Amino acid sequence: MSPNGAKRTPDPIPAQAGIGLRAPHYREILEKRPNIGWLEVHSENFFSDGGQPLFYLEQIRNHYPLSLHGVGLFLGSTDPMNWDHLDRLKSLIDRFEPDFVSEHLCWGSAQGRFLNDLLPLPYTEQALDHFCRQVQRAQELLGRTLLIENVCSYLQYKESTIPEWEFIAEVSQRTGCGLLLDVNNIYVNSVNYQFDPEIYFQSIPLNAVREIHLAGFDDTGDCLIDTHSQPVFPEVWELYRQAVKRFDETPTLIEWDTDVPELSVLLEEARKADAILIGNHAHTA
Repeated sequence: MSPNGAKRTPDPIPAQAGIGLRAPHYREILEKRPNIGWLEVHSENFFSDGGQPLFYLEQIRNHYPLSLHGVGLFLGSTDPMNWDHLDRLKSLIDRFEPDFVSEHLCWGSAQGRFLNDLLPLPYTEQALDHFCRQVQRAQELLGRTLLIENVCSYLQYKESTIPEWEFIAEVSQRTGCGLLLDVNNIYVNSVNYQFDPEIYFQSIPLNAVREIHLAGFDDTGDCLIDTHSQPVFPEVWELYRQAVKRFDETPTLIEWDTDVPELSVLLEEARKADAILIGNHAHTA
């Protein structure tokens, strides 16, 4: 709803680049209204009943299409479904009418204890059945199609019998959910586990991918670590070009969650993504 109580006409997210809306940039975005395709926020940051985050989001939402990106529902956990979390998310959806609502292919709680990470699932038939049931239940309660995002991982389960790319493709096929393809995560996992990311792309249904994420990682250790704290690496930009060729013009988000830079830095990263999207359109037109 808009501030005067009138129902908004939902704004479709364009096939352009967007940025993650973070607290240091609230006022600057409102004051300058930068030319950016859309904005994405972490849903849980706006679960309160009032306060500055909601105040600013209400105003900013009047000027930009919006996506809600969840980081705490943990649909892969075997704990009971967190109905309170879903109720809060539904209230947020009803209030701000985002074009996309997304979650992760992960677990993050056990016996009521929550971990501060998006932990990978064992890729087994049992885990697949469980995750699909959880996605379907969440979609039914929310009355929305979810987008499910692939995650980074730094370990593999001996029990896994299904390649990650086949697992997430099957989730989409069984539940009707869309996919949020994180190209940075695919690159990080491909280096850490030595697989060809093109195999990943070829396994994903073309019509399932609704959104793409790009971010930076840390390469100073024995493996790559997804940190969202740096510009997008050249290798990820190149992989993004391949993704755009396969999945066409897809809304693309620049993620930057730690060591958040000036807004101008994020806007420049978004311009790079837009240039690739425009270049692909010119090539295929």
